[in-house]
Amino acid sequence: MPTVGLTILGNNSALPAYDRHPTAQALHWDEQVYLIDCGEGTQIQLNRYKIRRSKINHIFISHLHGDHYFGLIGLITSMGLMGRESPLHLYAPPGLEAIVTLQLGSADTRLPFELHFHTLGAEDAELLSDKHVTVRSFAVQHRIPCWGFLFTEKKAPRMLLKEAAIEAGVPQVFFNRLKWGESYLTKDGRFISNSSVTAAATPPVSYAYCADTLYMPALAEKLAGVTLLYHEATFLHELVERAESRFHSTARQAAMLAAAAKPQRLLIGHFSSKYDTLDDFLMEAREVFPATDLALEGITYLLKLRRPPTLPIIG
Repeated sequence: MPTVGLTILGNNSALPAYDRHPTAQALHWDEQVYLIDCGEGTQIQLNRYKIRRSKINHIFISHLHGDHYFGLIGLITSMGLMGRESPLHLYAPPGLEAIVTLQLGSADTRLPFELHFHTLGAEDAELLSDKHVTVRSFAVQHRIPCWGFLFTEKKAPRMLLKEAAIEAGVPQVFFNRLKWGESYLTKDGRFISNSSVTAAATPPVSYAYCADTLYMPALAEKLAGVTLLYHEATFLHELVERAESRFHSTARQAAMLAAAAKPQRLLIGHFSSKYDTLDDFLMEAREVFPATDLALEGITYLLKLRRPPTLPIIG
């Protein structure tokens, strides 16, 4: 069973303030790390929290406001200086490829690895399917085109009862087919039903990242029942009109979405530099959705351990 956890690298909005940094998150899936947004200072935060650049093969950029991607060119350049050879995949809005190409070309930077750009489109789409996860994009409402991302664990639908399968006489070469629901017929004609040597698997874990957006009640259906939901909460609700004028949400609105979507837990972040402390954000959100936590930098929020988890939070 893989270890799945989300490390917050930056939880502030546009201006770094109070030792809070622009948005960036690292989603760990065993040895793989998926980087979500890459605000200014992201690679410094990667160093601080001992996350190896070499584990990052996929970077997802929600939109082209600088606090979500100004750290990207520095990270890419550092990867090249460190001799990276494996390809790097960038999933981003139209325009990022031209920006990065100009930056690299202006400095005559020649990367020792392939850089692949995947452009986000207007419709929800599957972006990635690897051995760990499927990743889908979904549009949100911001001042410029902006997307969220849904990561869902990829797993077999059944859990193998290995000792029972061996005792029943199922050869090991057939074990993977058992996980996918097949029964087994022995050479002497005995039928071994799948249900006798497997058990129902635990539901796949999932993580939904809602980037900068107006409050969108319609998202609840798309994100229903996710393990962990992150939603921006730039302002407290007393400034809801300011939030709406800037195409952002409040802590209460983030919690209202969670109350409708019913995730196991809600994280709120992207805090305005107007606020020097964050306790009121947590209080406001928990009044609506009690299973809420602040997205705090340097904290890893666990979705799954190698032993059955209860969604603990570790630093």
